[in-house]
Amino acid sequence: MNRSFRAPAHCPPAPLAAVTGATGFIGRHLVAALARAGWRTRLLLRREPTEPQWRALRPQVVAGSLGDEAALARLVDGADAVIHVAGLIKAARRARFFEVNRDATAMLAHTVRRLAPGAHFVHVSSMAAREPLLSDYAASKRAGEVAVLDTLGLRATVLRPPAVYGPGDRETLLFFQLARLRRVPLLGGPEAHAALIHVNDLSQLIVRLAAAPPRGDVLTAADGRPAGYRWDELLGAAARAVGNPAPRFIRAPQGLLSGIALLGDLARVLGSASMLSSQKLRELRHPDWSVPPTELAQPPGWVAQFDLDNGFADAVAWYRAAGWLPV
Repeated sequence: MNRSFRAPAHCPPAPLAAVTGATGFIGRHLVAALARAGWRTRLLLRREPTEPQWRALRPQVVAGSLGDEAALARLVDGADAVIHVAGLIKAARRARFFEVNRDATAMLAHTVRRLAPGAHFVHVSSMAAREPLLSDYAASKRAGEVAVLDTLGLRATVLRPPAVYGPGDRETLLFFQLARLRRVPLLGGPEAHAALIHVNDLSQLIVRLAAAPPRGDVLTAADGRPAGYRWDELLGAAARAVGNPAPRFIRAPQGLLSGIALLGDLARVLGSASMLSSQKLRELRHPDWSVPPTELAQPPGWVAQFDLDNGFADAVAWYRAAGWLPV
């Protein structure tokens, strides 16, 4: 029997995601999540990647920084999605926050409009942008959001993560160090609530959003409890994760916290970027970091896999394996 030969149908290339901030805490996990979901990645980096989890990924690399307009052009050209994760979380001067979080973001958005007008721009901002009067950081993140939406409109999605934790994060390590104490200080008031999300869940959420049609939304991420956690719930879960099942909670003295924050303020005056300052303390002690249902990011097919207990256990296991916490 004669059979006609049919050539295989042309297989279109996998979609391309251009990513900034790839070597940061969120970015490292995001690049791996994109690869698992079948995306090709192109990364803006100052140096060749050395991340162990990227060894089999072979991402494209564009040498340069956020302030390099030519590098941004090479980054976004031909991209199906541009995911902007890079940002400054500590700085000695207000102007420096705005230089990175607003001005560089605006330049990237303009570059996308010019060279990749069909790309979905996913701007990973911060929940702090909801309260721009709290700090220079929060104000700069809000200004970056405004710049993106003014430039790209419906072609963009703004995602505001809450506190993000998980393997490799140095900022939330403090919670687990405090949770090992016999007396665990609560940093916020009794009515304060804060949403959280594990970095793996956030990465999967960003991947889902990048693949969805953009609508100019401003959304907020959270785990399965968007109403958030009280400080005693949060540090209680951290205490269980580090093997401290019956901690005694105390209210951290406001004077002590203010004194520590003033040292951070002094460091800023002297030109050194400090994570803990009076402004950061205002963010930390803000009473409402919950996520209203109308703001919650819930793309089809995405469900948070980590609750607070198994998420914190995962983080602690990594910290101990890395030598950041004692076994």
